[in-house]
Amino acid sequence: MSFIDSVEEIKGVGPKTALALKKYGFETIKDLAYYFPRDFEDYHRATKIKDLKPGKVIVKGKIYNLMVNYVRRRHFNIESGIIYDDTGEIRVVWYNQPYRIKNFKPDTEYYFSGNFDFKFNRYQLTSPTVNLATEVEETKTTFQPIYSTKGSYKSIWFKRLFDEMRSEIAKAPDMLPFEKPGARAEALYNIHFPDNYADVEKAKEYLAYEELFELILAAKLNKNENSKLKAEPLKFVAENTKRFVDSLPFKLTNGQRLAAWDILKDIEKSKPMNRLLQGDVGSGKTVVAAIAIYQAFMAGKQSALLAPTAILATQHAKTLKSLLEPFGVKIELLISATKKKDDLKKRIVNGEVDVVVGTHAIITDDTKFKNLSFAIIDEQHRFGVMQRQKLLMKTGEKAPHLLAMTATPIPRSLQLTIFGDLSVSTISELPKGRTPIKTKLINELSMSEDLYPEMIERMNAGEQIYWICKLIEETGRSEVANVKKEANKLRLQFPNRRIEYLHGRMKPDEKDEIMNRFKDGKIDILVSTTVVEVGVDVPNATTIVVMDAENFGLAQLHQLRGRVGRGEKESKCFLVVNNDKEPSLRLKELEKSTDGFHLAEVDLKLRGPGEIYGQLQHGVLNLKIATLSDTKTISKAQKAAERFISELANNPENMLKYEELNTEIKKYQQLTTLN
Repeated sequence: MSFIDSVEEIKGVGPKTALALKKYGFETIKDLAYYFPRDFEDYHRATKIKDLKPGKVIVKGKIYNLMVNYVRRRHFNIESGIIYDDTGEIRVVWYNQPYRIKNFKPDTEYYFSGNFDFKFNRYQLTSPTVNLATEVEETKTTFQPIYSTKGSYKSIWFKRLFDEMRSEIAKAPDMLPFEKPGARAEALYNIHFPDNYADVEKAKEYLAYEELFELILAAKLNKNENSKLKAEPLKFVAENTKRFVDSLPFKLTNGQRLAAWDILKDIEKSKPMNRLLQGDVGSGKTVVAAIAIYQAFMAGKQSALLAPTAILATQHAKTLKSLLEPFGVKIELLISATKKKDDLKKRIVNGEVDVVVGTHAIITDDTKFKNLSFAIIDEQHRFGVMQRQKLLMKTGEKAPHLLAMTATPIPRSLQLTIFGDLSVSTISELPKGRTPIKTKLINELSMSEDLYPEMIERMNAGEQIYWICKLIEETGRSEVANVKKEANKLRLQFPNRRIEYLHGRMKPDEKDEIMNRFKDGKIDILVSTTVVEVGVDVPNATTIVVMDAENFGLAQLHQLRGRVGRGEKESKCFLVVNNDKEPSLRLKELEKSTDGFHLAEVDLKLRGPGEIYGQLQHGVLNLKIATLSDTKTISKAQKAAERFISELANNPENMLKYEELNTEIKKYQQLTTLN
């Protein structure tokens, strides 16, 4: 076997298993080698029941008195039992996991790992993970990695698989320049077959360096490539900009003025702008884009705005028309529902349209421009690399100036490391007149008292409600709320209200129709997945309820909260947590703060950059080990990347010596640039 071989080469992996593994992204032996443990358990530290103290514990024992109690009022099950060893016994509880009861065998020992604490007037072990004692002890060490379950493949299955791969992992080929031979193989071996925490930390140190080196090198190579591109200069004329800004029906915030000035200076240059405009939800990014569009118009050039959904594109077109059409700017909407597309496309290529706002219809091969010089991509992470590049290829020999907009605040340290020298403008305050959103954490068991009365009051006042769920429908074992079930429950709870649901599997036209009906006030409660995370403004929607809030990322929750508070009415966000879980630190921070940039920094500290950037690129980039608080490793990676680039300048063929690194760098180059 070699690192690039298919997973089918592993002993015990047949065609059916290989197909399942490929479904989860495991194509090669390397893919599996980089599937890192989510945690490590030191089973020799298992505690006798009589010695238990509150906190995370591991108990080795047997279980009896298993039962399931259905709580009719809340529509969920409580599974419980008694764990015992030769020193005593404790109660164990799971919620809505009835399969647990079927999995236990009588008079059989298990390792139970979870939180032991005081709940509901007694001490209990809550929702522990369970491993058969004989399976744990069949391995050579009691210090073991714990892998996340993938479908039916549990942690113990992955352990056995890695045992079959042990010799290949130990022979992993070197990838990075300047490192001692065998450093990568040693790190991968120590992460999958550790003897202690020291082994794990040593492995993480190298693997973090590897991730950061690849990422920083990609960003620096992009900088070098972008410096060779040419763009059409769009001349800044102060009188024109002043006339346009003075016409606005509101006063720009300081953040909007500064961001606009950054952009106007950039698009004057013959080097293409590559700028990210980040602003919290509702901060007024579209107006800033309009100022730059006007400068392009006055220079006689076309602009295009690419939005992720038809309804959002329609909203942008409406906003831009209200701001720019009084100055003679011709703006057209190009989406799948646009009538007489062929006529519109002829007008675009003839230069009769100044600004085209639309969705993927803009980037079809038959959509051509006369002189596109300024491109805007809203929520650019929602488009694939090829989709973005197709828009940018419509400009002929010269590259367009590119402005990407995002409402997901990115911590400064993450900007520098991931995007390299990408220019970033930030709008950090909200326009005047926006009422701050109040956020409240509530327990699922207290919804009847803490939530429903307020919902009735809001709906009686003619206001509307978002109700967010993680899933679309039942998944069998999940205790997480799902759209279809929640919609039915709410119809029983509020029988005289108009309640509908929305999710990503619906057809685009169907989703747009429901959102338009919600916007028009024809739906009282919209039950939805996160498909509404970035969407149209509904000023009359003043309440958002997020079920199972602990299962969402902090940045995503902040985005969802931004769906309300779009008008002058007081708005509220209710974060509902599962009854068996203490609210996490990140949820408590969200309850206290509405500052997206503060929350982004909190998120970075709590979870690291991998998940945060994963949201920006829909999981394509996944930093698994590196943390941006590790300034020592970042500095080392930056110096090594600079040294390598210096060597490449004299000997470009050196990159061919590192075939695997070259492949990774090309992938990261696509992700770390907006061009």
